[in-house]
Amino acid sequence: MNIKVNGEIIEIEENLSLIQFLQNKNIPEKKIIIEKNKTILSDLNAFLKEGDVLEIIRLVGGG
Repeated sequence: MNIKVNGEIIEIEENLSLIQFLQNKNIPEKKIIIEKNKTILSDLNAFLKEGDVLEIIRLVGGG
């Protein structure tokens, strides 16, 4: 199954939740904002579907 993540098409396994996807890609769950199909998500247990479009934004601090 294919999804688009930050503009890149990625093949993933079926029945994968967002939290599982983040763990598989070693992306920490804290300090990120995730937009799925133009909606900001608060539930990382949502399952991904064919054709989903994700934007993952990492928050960084600085001065």
